[in-house]
Amino acid sequence: MNSFLQIKIYRHKFISYVVFVMTIGLTLGILTCAMLLNQWVGDARIEAANAFAGVENELQYDADRIEAYMQRIYSNHSLMDDTRSFLSRSVEGYLTSRLHNSQFSQPLISFPEDIKTYLYSWAQGEITQISLHTHQYGNAVRFTDNGIESFMFGLPNTDEAFNDTILKGFVYRKKLSDPALGSKELGELRFLVSSDQIFKSIQNYRFGKAAAVSASGDIYLIGNGQDQDLKELFRLAAENGRSHGFISKGLFKHIFFVTFPSTKFNFKFVSIVDLSMLIRQHARMLLTIFLIIITTMISVLLLIVYNMRDDARFLHRIIQSIGRVKTANFTPNRPARYRRNEYGMIARELDDMIQQLDKHIRNEYLLKLKQQETEMKALQNQINPHFLYNTLEVIRSTALVNQDRDTADAIATLGALYREIVKKENIISIASELELLQKYLEIMEFKYPERFYYQVNVETTLLSIPTVKFWMQPLAENFFIHGFNANHEFNLYVVNGWEAEDHYVLEFMDNGCGIHAERLETVRSTLSNNDDTSSKSIGLRNVNTRLHFFYGNSYSMEIENNEEAGVKITVRISKEVTENVQTADYG
Repeated sequence: MNSFLQIKIYRHKFISYVVFVMTIGLTLGILTCAMLLNQWVGDARIEAANAFAGVENELQYDADRIEAYMQRIYSNHSLMDDTRSFLSRSVEGYLTSRLHNSQFSQPLISFPEDIKTYLYSWAQGEITQISLHTHQYGNAVRFTDNGIESFMFGLPNTDEAFNDTILKGFVYRKKLSDPALGSKELGELRFLVSSDQIFKSIQNYRFGKAAAVSASGDIYLIGNGQDQDLKELFRLAAENGRSHGFISKGLFKHIFFVTFPSTKFNFKFVSIVDLSMLIRQHARMLLTIFLIIITTMISVLLLIVYNMRDDARFLHRIIQSIGRVKTANFTPNRPARYRRNEYGMIARELDDMIQQLDKHIRNEYLLKLKQQETEMKALQNQINPHFLYNTLEVIRSTALVNQDRDTADAIATLGALYREIVKKENIISIASELELLQKYLEIMEFKYPERFYYQVNVETTLLSIPTVKFWMQPLAENFFIHGFNANHEFNLYVVNGWEAEDHYVLEFMDNGCGIHAERLETVRSTLSNNDDTSSKSIGLRNVNTRLHFFYGNSYSMEIENNEEAGVKITVRISKEVTENVQTADYG
């Protein structure tokens, strides 16, 4: 696990995988729970729809029974006569009237008894009160839960017994006319269907909590007593205007409601489901789902860790092998078990390469050692004008003997640079001048290992241009004197060259500390005025003077600070002047 976390690439990948897997897992969990919750709410909505349909059917059955009973009254003259007698203001008046209208040859029919037989019993106790009204008063027959009737005569139509409220029940109104008198209206029959009996049959439905809300605002709670908070929720749902939706009662309390308007009476059947209560009821199932998702996420992450750890281990070994090669440590590494993938193939090939490189270096070392021994013997007998070159070669050979190849290469580069400076003529090509500069930069690269780097990017069209010798090296040396920082891990010197429309451009850039604004203006003034009074910027002034003498006025030099860091020196050489300069004998 430690090797896995040490590699930045895999550490970032692992964090990304963790975020991705957790996001996907939680999203799936939330979606699954939301789907289940939606299904449970849908089931409650279907149950509420079935319950409402049951209520509507019961009301329709009662309407049919009442309609049938009205036909019975009109078809039975004796019953009609007794019903007419029931309009009397008192019991005595009713009994006197029915006796007066009775015939000894026919059986005596009682309107209240007939109601009990054909309506109360037939409707299974749902019709609990039947009243017959004139314009001023009404007489009523009321049945208890046990079917015992009671009578009320001469009650005003405004009496509480005749209040039309859903808390008591639903009232069917039927006009009573006498066919014998030319369909003269005798009064109005009112049939009260008990709400308790109507809604009792649907209390076993699993629709949450329900109520019937009348247009006047009366609320009948179905099986929930007189809970005022519930009444308020039902009132809000009924007044919402939508057939279904949600009511928010706080951050964690959301109520789903569904309403069904009745086609028989002016009321709404309202069902509500508390989502928090629904979640608590199914908490075990939801917890099981989340445990399954969490277990799946952990399993996926463990599988990812296993694969990434294995790959990271091989990549870590590759990095170690490259580090050993950079430090010239070619000792055989302990063998490792490689997987059959690209990482395993690279690690195996790298180990083989290190072994072959170690063998090749040993062979080359012995060969070079013998050659140096021969050269040393020849040098001991030679004292000539090339004493400096021979001395440098001896130092280089000694460095090789001591396995200090970098020192040997630096000495060889110094010797080659000195030979080129002495050997070559004053007028050379840009290509030769770049060779001198690169030898100098190689020496500085040796002096500051892993602290200094350089790049040379010059187009081939500039390489044959004639120029004076040894003017690029002072520009680079100026960087090491004023801009180089040995404490920085990345000091860079870049030479770019390209062909423009009417001139050639050579650009020398570094990432050093730059030049202060006041000092930069002084340097620019010195270069533009060819001022020799300043004791500073001798290197730049000498380079500018030599190039100006060689190219004339068709040459220019600019110096400025880079936007990021360091200094940029730009040299522009006209294409016309290169055709007229002295090109004889340049190399």
